[in-house]
Amino acid sequence: MNNGSLYTHIQNNIATVEFYHPASNSFPSELLKRLATTFNELSLNDDVRVIVLKSEKEKTFCAGASFDELIAIKNNEEGKHFFMGFANVINAMRTCSKLIIGRVQGKAVGGGVGLAAACDYCFATEQASIKLSELTIGIGPFVIAPIVERKIGIAALSELTLDATSWKNAYWAKEKGLFAKVFESINELDAEVQNLSLKLASYNPKALYEMKKVLWEGTENWGHLLEERAKTSGALVLSEFTKTALQKFKKQ
Repeated sequence: MNNGSLYTHIQNNIATVEFYHPASNSFPSELLKRLATTFNELSLNDDVRVIVLKSEKEKTFCAGASFDELIAIKNNEEGKHFFMGFANVINAMRTCSKLIIGRVQGKAVGGGVGLAAACDYCFATEQASIKLSELTIGIGPFVIAPIVERKIGIAALSELTLDATSWKNAYWAKEKGLFAKVFESINELDAEVQNLSLKLASYNPKALYEMKKVLWEGTENWGHLLEERAKTSGALVLSEFTKTALQKFKKQ
């Protein structure tokens, strides 16, 4: 359980991918690797037409990457490897042949915002506030910035990134385009996720695949781009500023 859990359930041509980690659904590297592999496998599964991405519990959708692993980085190679975790997941979601629906029931921070943005269609509850706090510890959301900008635009990305200590509520995220709909309760959220999933699963799978390709046109260079961004973050995390900030954060 230290590495969290990841389960996939397939029914009615819908694959539900559910992740969990006791530290606010954060992602250690091993769990990120498993998630990327899962998307790659589902992409080739002819029994799957739609994928739903969700997390367990109610309060937090995803708190981003593992803090314990972040503070343990000792060199550039380890830094790049750490930040490639979410890069590989985003690229797996981007190149997946199946449409991905996000079910965001609670707060999303850092990489969690990136996961929501990498979904082709995303529902949320009113509790799904978002924050990109990376600048406060001397790094930036460089790996996830392209995927977030693609969804909400450069102006909203700037606001979200530079005001790094503030939460933006779910309705702000909906207005900017991250969420398609926001619901008062998880029950309403789940009903709508199920409703759309069943509709999409009944459509022509070839049409869904072609639509997915259209939606992601212009991102063909992201394999290289996100790797370069991971290098940037991996170098910054070794700075004295970030080391000091992480130690202060750890003591809180």
